[in-house]
Order: sequence, then C-alpha cells, then structure tokens
Amino acid sequence: MEFRHLGRSGLMVSEISYGNWITHGSQVEEDAAFACVRAALDAGITTFDTADVYAGTRAEDVLGRALENERREGLEIFTKVYWPTGPGRNDRGLSRKHIMESINGSLRRLRTDYVDLYQAHRYDYSTPLEETMEAFADVVHSGKALYIGVSEWKASQIREAHRLARELRIPLVSNQPQYSMLWRVIESEVVPTSEELGVGQIVWSPIAQGVLSGKYLPGQPPPAGSRATDEKSGAGFIAKFLTDDVLTRVQRLKPLAEQAGLSMAQLAIAWVLQNPNVSSAIVGASRPEQVHDNVKAAGVKLDADLLKAIDEIIDPIVERDPARTESPAQRP
Repeated sequence: MEFRHLGRSGLMVSEISYGNWITHGSQVEEDAAFACVRAALDAGITTFDTADVYAGTRAEDVLGRALENERREGLEIFTKVYWPTGPGRNDRGLSRKHIMESINGSLRRLRTDYVDLYQAHRYDYSTPLEETMEAFADVVHSGKALYIGVSEWKASQIREAHRLARELRIPLVSNQPQYSMLWRVIESEVVPTSEELGVGQIVWSPIAQGVLSGKYLPGQPPPAGSRATDEKSGAGFIAKFLTDDVLTRVQRLKPLAEQAGLSMAQLAIAWVLQNPNVSSAIVGASRPEQVHDNVKAAGVKLDADLLKAIDEIIDPIVERDPARTESPAQRP
C-alpha cells in the first residue's frame, strides 16, 4: 500500500480506502462484511470511510465492531453528517443541533472516542454556513474529530467554507466527490480550487459502480446479483452508465488493461490516482477477493501514451458538465 497526505494537511491516508456505502448492514451478511474489512487491513488499507445514513446507521455499527480490536492510532476513520437519520424535522441537515447529536451517535456506533475526519455529506441550503462551521469547530475543539471535510460541494462553497474554517482555526482538508473515467465533473472547477486551498479529494465510485470492471456487456442483461439488478445496491445510480455506447467503449479498454498488466478495475482505480489532487480512492466490496484485486492499483503509474489511449476511447461519453448531476438520493 502507498500513502498520501490528505490535501496539504499532515494526515497520511492510504491511497486506497475502504468504504461501506451499500454493503455493510444491507447488501452483504455481517460475516462477509467482517471478512472484507479483515482483507482490507491485511492489504495495508488504514483508511475507512462510512456515514451515519448508510444502511440506516447500521453500516457505522458494523464497521465499528469490525475494527474494535484494532490499534486505533493506526487507523483513519471517516464518517459524515447531513442525510436524515430519523423521522424528526431536525434529524437531518447541517444545523448545530443535528451535527452535535449526529457526532455523538456516530462515535457510539463506531466504538471510538473520535473520528479522524468528519464530513458534511452535502451542502445545506437551509442552514447558514456560519452556523454549520461553528458547530464543526466545536466538534473539533472538543476532540471528537481531528479534521473537517465536505462531500460533493461546489468550488464556491468549498472556498467559503475554507475561509470560515481558517477564521475558526479548524482544518478543512478534503472533499469527497464522485470521480472516474466516466464522470469528470470535478476537473473543471473543484480540483483547481481545491489545489489552491490545499484541499484533497477522497473520491468515490472510481469503478463507476462496477461498470469499469467490464462485467456489464452491451446488448446483454446485467449479471444476476450485480448492483444493477438490486435497487438497494444502487441500481438507480448505475443506470446512467448502462447504455450500449458506454458499455461498448468500456470493453475497448480491456486490451489496454491487459497490456498494462492490470485488471479492468485496477486500471480504473489507478486512473483516478494519477490526478495529484486525489488523496485516496474509496473502494467497496461484498467479497474479500474484490479487496485483494482492487488494492493492486496502489502505486501504479500509468504512462502518458496509455492515458491518451484511454481518453481516445472514453472521452466522447465523459460527463463533464457541472450542471448535470444524479438524483441526490442515489449518491453516497
């Protein structure tokens, strides 16, 4: 495993991190979830990402129990707040009330005294940003989180939050966006702004929910048991990639992966890690062997000719328009 700084902070994270958005507490049985976490640890992954909303808070609980006997100082545990975690009107958003209650719930489920990174899971248009950042400052100053991050925020929102964070003397160091060969929305504005401010990207869906693994074939139904066939596992999210044009082009990547000595999934993960503003790529797994395969992308350097060949195949179908986003309910 290779390690990178999270933005310009002193915190080191594993190039590949383990996330449990649609696995722990929902898609896979607990024994399998524990086996995947064990595989991640054995492979050198030290960075684990979750959120209070995943599987209705169960994902945090499963991850907490899976990591309970590990040396806490050797791990980087990340979680998030924003989406509803209960039926009440204040059980959501980035109000002071919800942040304070949510961090306590997350720490209890994760069985830890602090998280290394506490992230605003989306921007809250109904709460003043000053209120949100002041609450985050109290979370940091109380020792319940070491660093602050955001997820899927626009460049202008990141800039204003970073300004407030500096005034409040707290380290806002990361953004967690969707990023892959097929989805490059962050490249136009978010990445340049983040590079200027010292904010690193922790990217999700580097394999486009399995599409870039090559397992979905044009003109054929999705494989039984795949995420595309399971509404609880992100079928709605993945649908935008399941066109014959996309799938045909993805199949044309296979010879490039073979020439590089990589699996299709490894090529996809290695591709996002070529961006110097990416601190870590999040991978999920329902089986330990998926973890073992994915971690082999760490430390891989793709040469310029290979990157050019990938763009020649994929570029016509790349999503770059910041105005085009998927349904918020389908995002991690």
